[in-house]
Amino acid sequence: MPIARFLLQAAVAGLALAFLVSQLTPGAAAGLRRWAGLPTPAAVTGPAMPPPGPASYADAVSRAAPAVVNIYADKIVTERSLRLVPDPLMQRYSTLTLGPPRQRLERSLGSGVLVSGDGYVLTNHHVIAGAGDIRIVLQDGRVTQARVVGSDGDTDLAVLKIEGEHLPALPLDTPGPLRVGDVVLAIGNPFGLGQTVTQGIVSALGRNQLHIATYEDFIQTDAAINRGNSGGALVNARGELVGINTAVFTQRVPDANGIGFAIPVSTARMVLDHIVREGGVVRGWLGAEYFDGSGRVAGSAHGVTISAVHPGSPAELAGLRPGDVLTELDGSAIADPLELRRREADLAPGTRVALAGMRAGIPFRAELTLARRPPPAGA
Repeated sequence: MPIARFLLQAAVAGLALAFLVSQLTPGAAAGLRRWAGLPTPAAVTGPAMPPPGPASYADAVSRAAPAVVNIYADKIVTERSLRLVPDPLMQRYSTLTLGPPRQRLERSLGSGVLVSGDGYVLTNHHVIAGAGDIRIVLQDGRVTQARVVGSDGDTDLAVLKIEGEHLPALPLDTPGPLRVGDVVLAIGNPFGLGQTVTQGIVSALGRNQLHIATYEDFIQTDAAINRGNSGGALVNARGELVGINTAVFTQRVPDANGIGFAIPVSTARMVLDHIVREGGVVRGWLGAEYFDGSGRVAGSAHGVTISAVHPGSPAELAGLRPGDVLTELDGSAIADPLELRRREADLAPGTRVALAGMRAGIPFRAELTLARRPPPAGA
C-alpha cells in the first residue's frame, strides 16, 4: 500500500512539473516530448495554416482606381422608322411602310485604363467603335476629349490618347503568375453610375471558343462585370493590373451569373505596342478559314479543315482548296484552329511558310508567303 501511494505521488508530481515546464519553456517541453517519443503539437494538429487574407482591399483600390477612367462615346445612328400606309387600297398588302431616314444620337458607356503618364488609355474596341466624339472623365473629376490612336477588333482592344498633366497611370508590367483562386477586383463605370469596385476570384484561365473575338485567351472571373465595366481594370489584391474587362456571359446566356471575362495584360501590352508603333496590329495571314474535327476522319490525330479560301489570298495563290486538311506548319503539328490562327498571327507578313496536309486522303505539301491580316469586317 505505501508503494502504491508513493507511485501515485510521483506521477502527480511529474505531471505538475511537466505543466510548469511547458508554460515557462515551450521549447524545452517540445524537447521532452521528442525524448519521450510523444507527438508534438504540430504533428497532432497538422501543418500550419496560411495566414488569413486581408480584411480590406482598400490599399489595392487606392493604388489602381485613379488610373481607371469613365468613357462616354457619342455616335450618330441613321435609321428608318415604320409608319402607317395612308392609302386604303395599299393596306390590303401591308399597313406599314418605311418612313424617311432620320438620325439620332447614341451614347455608349464604358471604362478605360490609363497605362502611361503621357495619356495613353486602353479600352475595348466595342466601346468606341463608330464614335465621333469621345469624352473621358478621370477619378479626380477632370473631363477631357480623347482621340482614337488605333483599334483592334480581333482582340476587342482600342488605344485612346488624352492630354493632361499629372495623369495617374497603372503600368502594364506583368505581375506574378495568375492562378485560379486568386482574388481579383473589377473597377469600372457600370450603368453610368460612376466608378465602382467589385470583388471575386479568378475562376479559370485561357478561356476561348466564346466567339467574342478572333483571338481569345480570356481570364474568367466571378467579380461582377456589368454594362459600362467594359474596358475597365481587373487588378489583383495588390492593385496590379492583370486584365482589361471585356464581356459577361449573360450577353449570350441571360440566366448565367458570375461569369465574366477579361483580356490578359500580356495581350493588352502587345496590342498597345503595335498600335502606338504601327497604327494597328500587324499579323501574318494565310487567307483561309478553317474548323476542327475532320482531321481525325482523314486518319490524323490533329489538323484543321479549310472551310473557305479568300480570293486573291496567299492560300488561293498556293492552290489550297476548301476540304483540304492542314496537319503541319513549318514542320510542327497543327493541333486545332485556335493554335493555327495564333501561330500565323505571330509571324510577320512576308514570311515564307511550308504547309503539309491531306487532300482526299492523299498527302500534299505547299509553300506560301504570308500577307498582312486585313481588319475584321465592320472594324
